[in-house]
Amino acid sequence: QVQLVESGGGLVQPGGSLRLSCAASGFTFDEYSIGWFRQAPGKEYEGISCISNSVGSTNYADSVQGRFTISSDNAENTVYLQMNNLKPEDTAVYYCAARFSDYCSSQMDEYDYWGQGTQVTVSS
Repeated sequence: QVQLVESGGGLVQPGGSLRLSCAASGFTFDEYSIGWFRQAPGKEYEGISCISNSVGSTNYADSVQGRFTISSDNAENTVYLQMNNLKPEDTAVYYCAARFSDYCSSQMDEYDYWGQGTQVTVSS
């Protein structure tokens, strides 16, 4: 059974940091690319970062470039999203998703499996 389980969300003050985790099971991890998406209240989903577990390439949306870092531990089948210098506009539900491909995509419909999401709230 395929599972993606996000964790690490919470409430943080502006300028603070959080590290999200995406623990994967039920599929061959290094054959997939893992993406992070988020949905803020009243807004559409936004693809913010992705890592290819086979190639090792990463990409980031402009909105998070320089503040967020994605990494993968293939031995633990886990992808991390280190989020620094958080801003109120980063408040959203964050989801990880798996795509059977060596290459990343920012398109939601190109992903095969999704986690349940974790809430990140940035507020003073």
